Formats: sequence, structure tokens, C-alpha cells
Amino acid sequence: MDIKSKNYLLMNRQALEKDIKTSYIMDHMISDEVLTLQEEERVKQQNTQKERAAMLINIILTKDNNSYRSFYNALLHEGYSDLAALLQDGIPAVSSGNRKSSMDGMTSHVKTVLCEGGVPQRPVVFVTRPELVDAIKQKLCCLGSDPGWVTVYGMAGCGKTVLTAEALRDHHLLEGYFPGGVHWVSVGKQDKAGLLIKLQNLCSRLEHDSTLSQRPPHNIEEAKDRLRLLMLRKYHRSLLILDDVWDSWVLKAFDNQCQVLITSRDRSVTDAVAGNKYEVHVESGLAHEKGLEILSLFVNMKISELPEQANCLVRECKGSPLVISLIGALLRDFPSRWEYYLKQLQNKQFKRIRKSSSYDYEALDEAMSISVEQLNDNYKDYYKDLSILPKDVKVPTKVLCILWEMETEEVEDILQEFVNKSLLFCDRNGKSFRYYLHDLQLDFLTEKNRNQLQELHKNIVNQYKKYYKLNTPVPSQEGCMYWYNFLAYHMAGANMQKELRDLMFSLDWIKAKTELVGPAHLIHEYVEYSSILDQKDSRVRENFQEFLSLNGHLLGRQPFPDIIQLGLCQPQTSEVYQQAKLHAQRETGTFYLEWINKTSLKNLYRLVVRPHRDAVYHACFSKDRQRIASCGADKTLQVFKAESGERLLEISAHDDEILCCSFSADGEFVATCSADKKVKIWNSRTGQCKRVYEEHSEQVNCCQFNNRSGQYLLATCSNDTFIKIWDLNKRYCRNTMMSHENSVNHCRFSPDDEYVASCSTDGTVKLWGVRSANELKSIEIKDFFKNVDEQSDDMEVLVKCCSWSRNGDMILVVAKNKLLLFCVKTWDLLTQIIMSHHSTIQYCDFCPDDELVAVALSHCSVELWNIKSLSKVAYCRGHMSWVHCVTFSPDGSLFLTSSDDQTIRIWETKKVCKSSDAVLKSELDVVFHNDEVMILAIYNQKHLQLINGNTDSVVMQTEAQESPISCCCLSEDLKYAAFGQESGTIKVLQLLDGKVLKSREAYKTSVQHCQFTSDYQTLISSAHDSVIQVWNWQLDECVFLRGHKEVIKDFRLLENSKLLSWSFDGTVKVWNITTGNIEKDFACHGGTVLSCAVSPDGSKFSSTSADKTAKIWSFQSPSVLHELKGHEACVRCCTFSRNNTLLATGDDKGEIRIWDMLTGALVHSCSPVTVDEGEPTHGGWVTDLSFSPDSKILVSSGGYLKWWNVNTGESLQTFYTNGTNLKSIHVSPNFKVYVTVDNLGILYVLQKM
Repeated sequence: MDIKSKNYLLMNRQALEKDIKTSYIMDHMISDEVLTLQEEERVKQQNTQKERAAMLINIILTKDNNSYRSFYNALLHEGYSDLAALLQDGIPAVSSGNRKSSMDGMTSHVKTVLCEGGVPQRPVVFVTRPELVDAIKQKLCCLGSDPGWVTVYGMAGCGKTVLTAEALRDHHLLEGYFPGGVHWVSVGKQDKAGLLIKLQNLCSRLEHDSTLSQRPPHNIEEAKDRLRLLMLRKYHRSLLILDDVWDSWVLKAFDNQCQVLITSRDRSVTDAVAGNKYEVHVESGLAHEKGLEILSLFVNMKISELPEQANCLVRECKGSPLVISLIGALLRDFPSRWEYYLKQLQNKQFKRIRKSSSYDYEALDEAMSISVEQLNDNYKDYYKDLSILPKDVKVPTKVLCILWEMETEEVEDILQEFVNKSLLFCDRNGKSFRYYLHDLQLDFLTEKNRNQLQELHKNIVNQYKKYYKLNTPVPSQEGCMYWYNFLAYHMAGANMQKELRDLMFSLDWIKAKTELVGPAHLIHEYVEYSSILDQKDSRVRENFQEFLSLNGHLLGRQPFPDIIQLGLCQPQTSEVYQQAKLHAQRETGTFYLEWINKTSLKNLYRLVVRPHRDAVYHACFSKDRQRIASCGADKTLQVFKAESGERLLEISAHDDEILCCSFSADGEFVATCSADKKVKIWNSRTGQCKRVYEEHSEQVNCCQFNNRSGQYLLATCSNDTFIKIWDLNKRYCRNTMMSHENSVNHCRFSPDDEYVASCSTDGTVKLWGVRSANELKSIEIKDFFKNVDEQSDDMEVLVKCCSWSRNGDMILVVAKNKLLLFCVKTWDLLTQIIMSHHSTIQYCDFCPDDELVAVALSHCSVELWNIKSLSKVAYCRGHMSWVHCVTFSPDGSLFLTSSDDQTIRIWETKKVCKSSDAVLKSELDVVFHNDEVMILAIYNQKHLQLINGNTDSVVMQTEAQESPISCCCLSEDLKYAAFGQESGTIKVLQLLDGKVLKSREAYKTSVQHCQFTSDYQTLISSAHDSVIQVWNWQLDECVFLRGHKEVIKDFRLLENSKLLSWSFDGTVKVWNITTGNIEKDFACHGGTVLSCAVSPDGSKFSSTSADKTAKIWSFQSPSVLHELKGHEACVRCCTFSRNNTLLATGDDKGEIRIWDMLTGALVHSCSPVTVDEGEPTHGGWVTDLSFSPDSKILVSSGGYLKWWNVNTGESLQTFYTNGTNLKSIHVSPNFKVYVTVDNLGILYVLQKM
């Protein structure tokens, strides 16, 4: 250090030791790299403030000139301007060296220039934001050698000052563009006297080594003139930095044809000055990872070592560099206060997030408040109105036009004033403007105006009502989406109980809102505002919430279902049903249906969501049960709220189907694995991809995180036969486990994370040590399938899945149709459960209580078993296709299922365990008798039930039969019933008492169809063979109709003892059932004949086939009358209109065609459009059709029931059954009652209203 500099330090030592506080001064000097952390520690070890100051001065005296400059600058920035003035004349001269710093490449020249110019040092904790730094440099270069202004603007605390200072740490920039140096002035909010002092200090700094000592300028004009001369003569081509400028009039004092950089919250501050102007906008928020990096540097920990509260703190800081730094500095001094400061932020206690000495305001709220105080009084009121805006929402101008009753242009002018002052942000999307507040600004406003919020909410609701009157906004109106999303929010904020209930319990509002945004947001609102909605009675809110929760998968689809019809399917005690019925009665021209036997149905699930557009392969709960992640064939990862189904994230995550997903134990990450051979790790809240692992060589079938928080381990398994363990903090696989001989389908960590279990197509389950990656145990599962009934050694046993008990003592393994439970210590088989041979087990999961096991089955259902009693405790129906996954929530109170039907269903465990598993088969017969609907149905496979459809009561039930019943029929007089069994037996019984009158072992295969003749004395039947049997059961005589070469598809009775039959052999035959002779033989199709219909006058019949055609025939001619082409799939059903003029045909693509019977011309194609990326209009095959008596309406069955306007081909109504695959529909003669059964075994008796 120069002798002169040392002398100035020694001369003023006493004054320095008396006044300075060393802590923040040392921060500056450490960031300037002139003081080490060890030296800082030496200073801190001193007992008193004076001793610490003395030790710091002693250390500086041993150092070089840069230490003196750094100390001088630190005094200035920490407010010790009087002490800095004492050292000013001792500042050493600038050296001309160009030596590089060993730390970051800054040259000594740069350090000296910045130090002398008063440029702030880097904060002690600093993270780079290179894009913004480069943008500032670029704009400075744009100035060239011409005078001009660069404005760096943004909201309070966004990092403008730090970024500007960082941009100046560039040798090339300073030497090439500003060889005269840089001069930093911290301006702030000033009056004229304050500005004069700033100008006097600047002039004094610039003149400090001048031989002529001048008096300070007496006024601003004199100061401006002296500054102009200094900049022109002495500091030509230098840069003047004005930090934190609030008012445009301040700039006039510096408008001297020089080059100026300004930092400001007000974008428009340079409007009052002339010259070239450039802008750099500083975004309000840091990325999440950058925020964590700042915290980790402050507390001297690795990011991975930060406590759980760190992520929450960064989110609460909303990315603000200022707030994160304030918190970080506080945590450095109080490392145990993570939870405390998190609560202060969450509770908006900004006053307690107090000062970092390097910031100009005492606390965060002061920094924001001072910006608002600069507005004029009118504008303050308008700004206060923004206190009630929802977070993270961009508000259209039109909403504020309604609020303030102003024209668009007037509103935009007001809002632009806020935007210019960085008090508001504007998103310009084409012609429309949308405005939003930063979360911290909104938090500040909410806290400041807390006592007025209710009135502000009330005002916006009243303005809405005044503008829209009794109407609801329509989609074409600007801003309508805002009202649909947030009107309830404002009503709740205003505590307008009646208005909120009227809105939320209105089917009109629900219909309008769900059509636009789907049901999830509404469900969320029912939960969010339940305390207000439930003040009179919680039942109504529960009715509406359940209605939306259970129909959400329908309400999210196009074309949009009739919400009134959906409401009519609710229980009669439900408020939803009551409203729907009133609507239906008012709308006289619309076709509505009552489900008259719905009382017996209990909904067992809590929520149904349809987040994907293809099969859902996997879904799982987060540990806190609040969120669900799902993935599937559409290649997306979805994260949504478990309570409402509201989507939180949608990520196009992979290039092929995603087969599995898993939450980390702390819920911060979600892992996905895919058929594209990749494993990816995602931030579960932001959707940012953290890692991509590509070490597997074939599709990756399963990924599972470890169970404990604190360490992120992931296990994956693949068709490449390997299991891999990954540590998320590393880029490469930690361990690879090898010894499976075929694809590995599934893997799971043990509850203590010590082991991984894996299941493979090679027929084994293996246990591995996580630390060692050694194989500890292998079990040959196919050994447990070797018995009398099952195959030999070469039989393939694909082990699908495994699940650990909560304490890790047992492991459950799934293969084919067996559940096998092993003891982990001894590997003894503890027990096994064998499911139905008709289905394979797709997935299993242990309930955390270690008693229940959930099993997903390929036949669309899920079963719950008690593993201790080996009893089935629940049978869960609801899915329409294969169920791929079943997973319990961490507390076991819920479980979810995912399926090929694109839905995820959330079930309540206790609720389903109390339910019955009674189901009806889809084969039934119906007699419409004296306004009564009598239904003969097969109950739980082995019983026959006679059901009164009007009362939903069981009139008669048979005892269990020895063989499952496969078909049944009723006599028209309701005296007799008949049924066929899978064993080939046919029985006739008396309905009065259920007594079997006659039995016949008729076939060797399952009986497919049976029907009484009109005198009820004869029963006609067919089985899975080519012979029809005509059995006079009273005389016990049988006639065999032999002639078909392949299996009979079906038959129909004609008049005069005639029978029409059709077969897989492509022929249709007419028989005399008395003689058994063929009277007519029609070679109709090259493929299977799937259905036939007879015209009402009995002269013609139609046939449909797998060859995609339908044909019309005359009974009098072997030649086809009309061949009907145009269907693109198997034509499965057909029917003639009652007026004998039309034929309707339905195919396996869901298309219905209506033909002119006389000419064969196509009249209409009923709604051939497809929806939701190719889903058939009819939800699958069209299986049955029936015309109304006046031939104006057509009803069809398939995936659900639909009614069509025959004249236009348009849909009149759709009835969505709980299940799908309706095989037939029975229609009353007056076309007012309809009966069917879905694939879940649920009976529907529907009546036209």
C-alpha cells in the first residue's frame, strides 16, 4: 500500500474505530476479493465493536492499494460518507497494469476503474444471470461514442443494480467504449435539496485530484454546468450510472450530452430527456434452481443438503432476488429459523423480513410502499382495486372496463401508468392486452388493504351483475373466461353467501362453465368455499360436488353431454336431480329419460378423471395425498389435484408410450420411464426436466423412487434384463443388477430402502441389496404352477408385479391369475389366492394396514382381498376396459385405478369394502305387460332373477345352479322361463315358485340362445355349434335343424311355424320347425352373417356381415334386392322402420346409416364425426337398433345409448351408462321404456319423460 494511503488510515484511525460496524463492510471487501474468510473470522473473534474495527484496520494496513479502495467504497455504500471523506485524499492513483485476476478473469484495470467510480461490489452471495448481463452490455455498446441513455427497469428487488454492476466488470467494454471511466451515483427518491447534495458529491469526486480546489456548486443549474465541463474536458467518453431513479425531472440535471445508464422502476423516466434511448427489462423472478443456489451459498450447504423448507421458501419468495437474498442473509445469522421465516412469508409478515444493510429500505414492505406513494390520489384508488386480483392470472382489459365503467382506451391509459412504474405487468397478445401483478406486489397490496378487501370484492361482483344483468357471459365476449374462473372467488371474498350459493348450485352455470373449462375447477371451488356454501346445509354442496366428481370424465369430452340428462341420473333425493327434473319439464321439445330403477345403484368411487387421450398405464399418489401423477400411451405426464382432478402439469414427456411414473418421497420430483428407452426426472411443480438417463438399451417398464426423504434414489427395470439404481445427484447409473434372463417387468424398494425386489418374464422374483447391488435371493415362481391342472416345465409364467408389506416382512407377487405371499426372511410361501381363470392379474398393491391387497384385473375390474382371512372383501366395477394399475394412498384411505378406457378412478377404501359384488349378465329377456316391465336376468352367473323394472324389486330368484347360466328367456304370459347353461343343459321353470319343470342335456357346448314359441310349449335353442334344437318341453320331443356348416349366430321366429336363422357360414335359412326341413336357403355373404331383421309386412329381410356390407332380400327370391355399401367396419346390426320404408344399419366404428328400403339409397349417416382423437361417436360398436312407431326416432346401443332424429340424422339425446358394451336394447311397443345391461352388470330401466 502507498505510504500516503497508510498515513491517511493511521491519521483517521481513532474516528474509524469509534464509529464503524465491521460486518457489512467485510461483506463488500470479501466480494472484492481483498479480504479472506479467515481474516473475517479473526475480526469476528474480537469482543467489542471497537476491537473488531481496530483488527480490520490492522489487516488492511498489511495489504495493497486495492484494499484501501475497497474499504473506502464500502464506507460509502454503508452510509459512512463522513468517514469516507476523511480517506478520500488518500486514495492511491490508478495503476496502468492489465493483470488478470486469478478468480474470475477481471483485470486489475477493471477493478481499479470500478472501485474509483464507486461501482458496488458483488454481493457476498452472487449467482449469474448471463442473459440479462449480456443484454445490458449490448445496449451499452449500442451507444457507441454518441450521447444517449440506457434504461434498466423492473420492479423493486428484481436485481437491476447487481446486474448493472456486473455488466461493467468487463475489460473489453470499459477499455473499448468507456476509457474515461465510470461514475456511479445512487440517486433514490430525492427532493431538490437532496439532488443538489448528490451533484455536489459527484463533482467533488470527479475533482478530487485537481490542482484547483473549487467550492461546491450552490444550486442545481451551477452543478449541472460544472458536471458538463468535467465530463467534456476531463472524463470524455466515460459512463455515468444513475442508480434507482424515481423522477424524470432528476434526469434533466444530468442531461449533458454524455452517456448515461439508469436503473429505475419507471420505464418512462427518460421521456423528459433527448438523445438515443435503449431499454433492458429485468424479469421479476429467478428460476427455482437459481433461488436454491442463492440460499445454499448463504448457508454454506450443497443444494441437495438444504432442508425441505428451502423449496417452499423459494416458491414463497416468488423468485425475487431481493427477498431470497434477505432470507438467505438472515438464515446465515440464524441457521435454525427456516420454518420461522417460511411462516413469515406465508403470513405476509414483510416487516419481519428485515434489512440487509446493502439495501436502501428498512424492510420489504417499505420498498414496495414507496413506489405506490408516488402515484397521484386517483391512481392510488385504481391501484387499490387491483388488491383482489387472483394470483398468477392475466386479467383482460375488458374486466377492468366493467369494474371501472370506462372505455377500453381510458382503462389502458391508467394501467400503462402502472406498467411504466413497474407496479404492473402487461402481456400484449396481438390486439388484446392482459395485465398481472407480481405475486409479491399482490401480497403487499392484499396485506396493506386487508380491511377493505371484502368491500373491494363486493364492488367487482356488483359491477359484474350490473353489466351482465341476469345473463351469463358468452365465449365470444372478451373477458368471459375471467368471470367463469373467478366470479365465485370474488363472491367468496365478499362473503356474499346467497349469491355464491345461487351461482354454485345452478345447473345453467355448471353447464356453461364446464363446457368452457371442464369440471375440475368447479370441484375445486366446492371444496375451497365449502365453509360458506355449507352454512345452511352441507347436503346440497355434497350433491353437486359428487355429481361433478363422478361425471367429470364425461363433462370433459366433446361433443358436450346434456348436463340435464346427466343430472336426471342422480338419486331422487339429490338437489341436482330436482333441478334437472325442473329443467326437463320446462324444455318440452327436448328428449329426456328417467332412470327409474337407479335407487339400487351405489357409487363407490370418489372421483373420475380423464386426463389422457389414450390408455393410462400408471398413476400414483404423492406422499401427502394431495396430488396424483399419471402417464400412458399418449406420451404425456399429467399431475393433478387428488381432490378435484384440477390439472397442475401437463408435459409431453417422451417420444413413445410412458409405461410408469413415480413421485419422490418428498414430492418434489416425478420420474417417468418409456418405451423410448429413456428415464426422465421432472420437477413436479414446475415441469422442468432435471435429468435424462439413457443407459437402458430397450424399453423401460418400471421406475420407483426410494421411500425415505433426504436421498433421491431411483430403481428402473427394462426389457434389456437389467435393473438400474440411480442417484439423482449424479448423471450416471450408480449400480446395475444383472442376472434375469428375460424382460424385467417391475421393481420396488423395500420400506427401509435396503433392498430392491424385481419381477421378470423369466418366471423369477429376485431380491437385491441396494448398497452392494448383489443378488440375495431368487424364487422360481413357475414352480408354484406345477400341478395336475397346469402345464409342464416349458410353460411360460410371466411375473407381472410385486408389493411389499409396510414393515417389509412380506412380499406379494403376481403371476397369471395367482397372488403369492412370501416371508422375506425364510422365503416360505405363506399363502396364495387364485383368481378366476377368465382374467389375468395386471397389478397389485398392499394397503398400508398390511391386511388388504388390491388387485387390478384384465376384465375391467378391481378386487380387494383380506390377505389374512383369504376372503374377497370388495369387487370394484367402473372401468370400461383393462385395468393396468391400482395404488393405495399413503394412509390407505383411498386407492386409485387406471385403465385403457382413458380414465383414472379414485375410490374410498372403507366404502368399497362395505359394498356388494352382485352383477347381472348382459343376456336378459324383457316382457312389457300391462304397463309393467318384467325382466328376466342372470344374477351372479348362477342365479336367475325375475325383476319388476318399475319398482326395481326382485319378484323371484332361483337357487344357485351347478353350472353358470349363459342365456334365458321369458314367456309372454309370464308363466314360464327358460335358461341355458355353459354345460349345455336347458331348463324350463315355473315363475310362480321358481320350480324347474323340465331339464334337458341338449348340448356339449355352452347354450347361446333360447326362445319360446307363441304357445310357450316349445323352446328353440342354439349353442356354439351348427344345429338348432326345437324342443317341445311338455311332450319332451325334439326336432333338430341341421343344415348350417358353421356355428349358428342367432335365429328369429316367423309366422306359421317358420324360423329364420343365420350363421358364421355366410348363409341365412328359413326352416319349418315342425318338420325340421329347410324351406329357403340364401347364400348372403362371403363372411359371417352378424344380424338379420324382418320387415314389418313380412315380405323382406335384411342381413349384415363382417364383410362390411348389408343386403336387403325378398323371401320370394334368392337374388339380392339391394347391396348396401359404405360402412368401413363390420356391420353388426340392422332394423326396419315400422312404416316399412327405411332400414337402419350400425357398424363397429360407431356409425349408423339409414337407407331407403325401396331404392337402397343412403338417406342419412348418423353423426359420423369422431371426437377426442378418434374415439368412435358411439363409444364403440353399434350393437342394436330400434325405430319408434312413427319411424321418426331411432334408438341405438353400443358404448352407451343414443336417440336419433331419423329425418336429419342428428343426435337427440345420449344416455351414458356407468359401464359400456351394451349388447342389446329392449324397447316397449310405445317407445317409452328402454331396458339394457352394461358390462359392469348394471341394469337400466329408462322411461321417456
